[in-house]
Amino acid sequence: MTIGFVVTLAIFLGLLFFLIHEIRVPVRDSKWDHGPRLRKRLRIALFTILLSLAGLVLWAFFIEPNRLVTRYETLQIDQWPAGLSDLKIAVLSDIHAGGRFIDDRKLRLIVERTNQLEPDLIVILGDYISGGRNHYAMAPEVFAPILKDLRAPLGVYTVLGNHDWWFDGERVRRALEANGIKVLENKVARIDTRGGSFWLAGLSDLWTRPQFVQQTIAGIPEGEPVIAITHNPDIFPRLPQRVSLLLAGHTHGGQVRFPFIGTVVHTSDFGDRYEAGHVFENGHHLFVTTGIGTSIIPVRFGVPPEIVLVTVKSK
Repeated sequence: MTIGFVVTLAIFLGLLFFLIHEIRVPVRDSKWDHGPRLRKRLRIALFTILLSLAGLVLWAFFIEPNRLVTRYETLQIDQWPAGLSDLKIAVLSDIHAGGRFIDDRKLRLIVERTNQLEPDLIVILGDYISGGRNHYAMAPEVFAPILKDLRAPLGVYTVLGNHDWWFDGERVRRALEANGIKVLENKVARIDTRGGSFWLAGLSDLWTRPQFVQQTIAGIPEGEPVIAITHNPDIFPRLPQRVSLLLAGHTHGGQVRFPFIGTVVHTSDFGDRYEAGHVFENGHHLFVTTGIGTSIIPVRFGVPPEIVLVTVKSK
């Protein structure tokens, strides 16, 4: 429990007390003087506004960023093999380990909640690091052994994000691979299951690495089913047609999303087009998770941290 939380909670409770007191105190005025009643209404309005603002700060800075929800998404894909239908993929992204609310205890909770979903495959879509090269909150050698406990029969695969490369991408890669998490940076892997096989293609981060999208996908035999993973969803328009599904993160869903207004800050060149959730364009699918951690400002509103279980079905 931080000092900021205690102070904000105290302000909220104090304002709530004064508002209740103001509502309950009777007004003494005469039929000739309505001033006291008007002043009472103004005080109630003021306390209501201040209470709402304090509640907003309490929720957005201390409660919602510390939540962890499980989201279920089912995607029906044309040409997806019937033998691979009901493939369950747990999707994690933007953990930002060591940032506010993401300590080693929270990492273990993330691992536990993900394993409880019993996915066939786990993918992590980058941005493990909170901070940069000269200032970071948790070293790869600390968070990677915790994530080692993730379990899925088809394996755990990942790509790296912009924060990972701003820190030291090769160091992050080494720590993850030393703990059994396979890093696919412009690489592909064949995944064999009892119902057949498909290919998983890891595409490098758009902001920080060279892009070899076409060349990477070209390494997969023609006619084989393909799922791609990457950090930044903005590569989606350049994706080869043969890729059935792209899984991405990076956006955090904007971190703050107001009703009727939407997201205040966009990290995508396409605005809110690829901000969160399922998108279908040009014959293939994109799913963008809003991730788990926070970046720049430790705030979330209307965009709770999530673990997503994507179920891929054939039509």
